[in-house]
Amino acid sequence: MLSGCTGNEANLQDGDQHITEEMNNVISDYIVQKYSTIYSGTEKQFEVHKIYGTSKSNSVISVYMWSYYGGFNKSSGIESQSGHSLPAVIRLSKIKGNYSVTEYIEPQDGSLYQSSLKKMFPKRYLKLAQQDSGNIQDLQIEMDKKVKSWLE
Repeated sequence: MLSGCTGNEANLQDGDQHITEEMNNVISDYIVQKYSTIYSGTEKQFEVHKIYGTSKSNSVISVYMWSYYGGFNKSSGIESQSGHSLPAVIRLSKIKGNYSVTEYIEPQDGSLYQSSLKKMFPKRYLKLAQQDSGNIQDLQIEMDKKVKSWLE
């Protein structure tokens, strides 16, 4: 199921300065949990992301981002054994003082990729997501730091 953007780009907030550490942790924890059984055979999994911006509707915050997920083993060091890198939209709600994920959307594969991406992202962030395809050096650096910290 894909739910499209509202088209109202007036309430978009660029960047991640208003995303708290708690929100970042909820996003990463959700993605790691979601994929830990799909990509099996690794000792530890990590997720890092780059946030293009957010929008808020009622009490739901939509986070438009690029996500990089990887599974690692101590024997192979910082070399990822499994994982993926893709654009995603994640929706967060604050329930009883804590954030939780209410929806997670990835683009469809193959010939439906571009059309599903257009439905997911506001135009303002669509171009950024298209440019970041295969271009995640900053996220790779962030991932390497997390993995090195775990290896120590």
